[in-house]
Amino acid sequence: MLRIRYGAHCYMWTDRWTDDDIRILESARRLGLECIEVSIGDDVVFDTALLKKEAAALDIALTVGPGGLWPCECDISDSDPANRRLGLEWHRKSLKTAGDMGAVAYCGAIYRHPGKVSCGPFDADGLSWARDNLAILADYAAGLGVALVIEPMSHFRTDLVNTPQQAAGLTEAVGHPNLKVLVDTYHIVTEVRDYRAAICGVGRHLWGLHACESDRGVPGGGLVPWKQVFDALREIGGDFHVLMESYNSAGGFARSRGIFNDVCPDAEAFVVDGLRFLRGME
Repeated sequence: MLRIRYGAHCYMWTDRWTDDDIRILESARRLGLECIEVSIGDDVVFDTALLKKEAAALDIALTVGPGGLWPCECDISDSDPANRRLGLEWHRKSLKTAGDMGAVAYCGAIYRHPGKVSCGPFDADGLSWARDNLAILADYAAGLGVALVIEPMSHFRTDLVNTPQQAAGLTEAVGHPNLKVLVDTYHIVTEVRDYRAAICGVGRHLWGLHACESDRGVPGGGLVPWKQVFDALREIGGDFHVLMESYNSAGGFARSRGIFNDVCPDAEAFVVDGLRFLRGME
């Protein structure tokens, strides 16, 4: 049986979460969403207790991603052991924040700092270090009641885990029940040709999706084969979080993230149209 909890990323409204953004939760719930993803980092400051209280009152689940300021040296797969230690410390701190705000998951390219891409041979040592440190983080997250969820990203963002199969393989290698996989339909458009097979290959490790169109606009009408996506979810079955992710383009935020088209001028309109399309596919 398929059960989907639909949500959206806070970046569709704001570039940096603050206590004033509690209003986003009310808007999301009114629009029919059950989950909001909040990006955290060294430049993001808010009252975790307040967010936890308001989310619980509205019956909104929270997820967390390391989308704010994340120092490049804090990398659990770096060749420098000192940087790997810094990476563990940084993600532990972020996981503590996730636990304090009552988040159900901490999701992202936790295995390697995004933006680090090498044109040399595949970094087998880096993958090994990522495996060992993900096991440590998955165990720490389990104690906080937070799922640790890794997200494969395109070869423009990382050289370590690009496909759902690679993410599933790393998860298998770690072997911790608290480590899961999130598939971003935007990132894998450059990495796979058969979406259904790629998502089905994740199997029991699949936690959910970032349901993103190929241009980061409203889902539908782009290059993503949505029928294949939902066929895969039905085939795997179970409970999934499916979150729309884009960047608010009413100001300069979207451009700062490399999105130069007007993909999300109005978050509420985006959610209404996107939710209608995704539920239709379901």
